[in-house]
Amino acid sequence: MYMQWKKTFALIFSGQIFSILTSSMVQFSIIWYLTETTGSATVLMFAGLAGFLPQALLGPFIGVWLDRWNRKLTMIVSDSVIAFSSLVLGAYYLWGEPSLWVVYAILFIRSIASSFHAPSFQAAIPLIAPEEQLTRVAGWNQLVFSASSVLGPALGIAVYSATSLGTVLLLDVVGALIANLMLLLVNIHQPKPEIIPTSSFRREFTLGWKAFLSEKSIVTITIAMAIFSVVFMPLAMLFPLMTLSHFGRGGYSASLIEAVFGIGMILGGALLSVLASKWKDFTYMSLSLVAIGLACVLSGVVGSDAFLAFIVLSFLMGAAAPLFNGPYMAMIQKSYEPEILGRVLSFVTSIGLLSSPIGLALAGPVADRFGVQVWFFWSGVVVALIGIFIFFKFYGTGKEK
Repeated sequence: MYMQWKKTFALIFSGQIFSILTSSMVQFSIIWYLTETTGSATVLMFAGLAGFLPQALLGPFIGVWLDRWNRKLTMIVSDSVIAFSSLVLGAYYLWGEPSLWVVYAILFIRSIASSFHAPSFQAAIPLIAPEEQLTRVAGWNQLVFSASSVLGPALGIAVYSATSLGTVLLLDVVGALIANLMLLLVNIHQPKPEIIPTSSFRREFTLGWKAFLSEKSIVTITIAMAIFSVVFMPLAMLFPLMTLSHFGRGGYSASLIEAVFGIGMILGGALLSVLASKWKDFTYMSLSLVAIGLACVLSGVVGSDAFLAFIVLSFLMGAAAPLFNGPYMAMIQKSYEPEILGRVLSFVTSIGLLSSPIGLALAGPVADRFGVQVWFFWSGVVVALIGIFIFFKFYGTGKEK
């Protein structure tokens, strides 16, 4: 029995590795293609909205749906939709140039499918691995996602430069097919869904809202997180444009920035695990935001010949990010009872997800009119001020959380 779950998990996860990696390759390759061909921050922001908004809108409700549906079938259908959309867009690029609305539509469809795929995979893990092994499995999962964020852009730009974007998209089809084949080879026990009243969505949302408001410190940090998401999240789309328009470099340099940021996140998470008990949670979050803010400000003023400095600053941003995300989740886990924690997390997550599209809508016109460095600079100022506010808001309160 002990070896059976390992065999089952190995089959599923080996397939998911291909799917996650090829999706990462596609994501960066499309961003770089739009950056290289249009040079427009507004185009990039619309692409970001198309690829992000469905997940933001569906996020609070997907958990309830997944509890009712067969998780294995949900994963297969989701990956199949992603594969078909990649096939359609890949055919467009191999036979001609699609219009921007076609690209946006495909990104929108992929985002809807991804909204169901990732949580269904996470929800299936406890049905495969023993409870005492879940932490280990989570570590493997995090490692794969982190490695994909590092390798995906590099492999994507290599294939894109050597062949075409259409080839990268067709590789994503292969990755999805491998993932589905592995799923077909295993059995996943599906728990019987609970009978949920038709008013459950509204009731669960209301209960989550009231529980969330009961902890004023979490409300304060969450508002700060929402503002942070508005000003910082658009940078995920603007990094390639910064590399191209300001530094005058190509796709390999852009993928290097993505890889360095990902490596920074891995090392930052390791650092947090070592230092977790040294300071209070709000101290880590303050340091994280101030460090990210200063790195953004400096990125906004460096000269066009200082690409090496931008590499170092990108690494620092990535390394500082886990120092906010980890303690923030720990604060929430400490503040609420387990029976309401899921609802609160769903609500908090939806706030962060819905804040990001606002930033995407604002960043495009600003970067096009005033330059991408302007958004880096002023977003850094705002992020640093948020970090300073959090420190003085909670310093001396005596609260561990």
